[in-house]
Amino acid sequence: MSEKLIVSWEEYNKIVEKLAISIDESGYNPTLLVGIMRGAAPMIDVLSRIFKLKCAYLAVESYSGRGKEDEQGDIVFSREMSSITNIVGRILLCDDLSDTGITLNKSIDWLQNYKPIKGKIESIKTATLWKKNKSTFEPDYCAARLPDDPWIVQPFEHYEEITIKDIKQKHNK
Repeated sequence: MSEKLIVSWEEYNKIVEKLAISIDESGYNPTLLVGIMRGAAPMIDVLSRIFKLKCAYLAVESYSGRGKEDEQGDIVFSREMSSITNIVGRILLCDDLSDTGITLNKSIDWLQNYKPIKGKIESIKTATLWKKNKSTFEPDYCAARLPDDPWIVQPFEHYEEITIKDIKQKHNK
């Protein structure tokens, strides 16, 4: 496995703010934020508060079938997007990182062909916090372009390693 880039909450918040500044200074004014779940959940929450925009969520999963955390497999989309049904205008598609670029490319295609909004989209631009070196996708906005391909450990990911039983024990001390 690759080296790990461990990100604290302070670093995470700074990189989201850096991304927001980049978007603002570009002059692009999205009318809706679309987050690729789960990775985009925390960043899109902050960006929606900064830009005072509504959010929609697109559930996308990747299965490698190999049990390895740093390998991407088949991309599976949810049947529907979250509750936003009358999206019109400029979409900012957000994900935490561009790893290979496959998820972002396929998500753009999915959005352009999603029946409730097909033909109502003026533009789709993309935003990521990180872009790995191996990624073939170039986001429109990216807070950090990495010179290599580390496994990024975001501040909320420790919850994947613990159970609700662990949390109960911690709080019942």
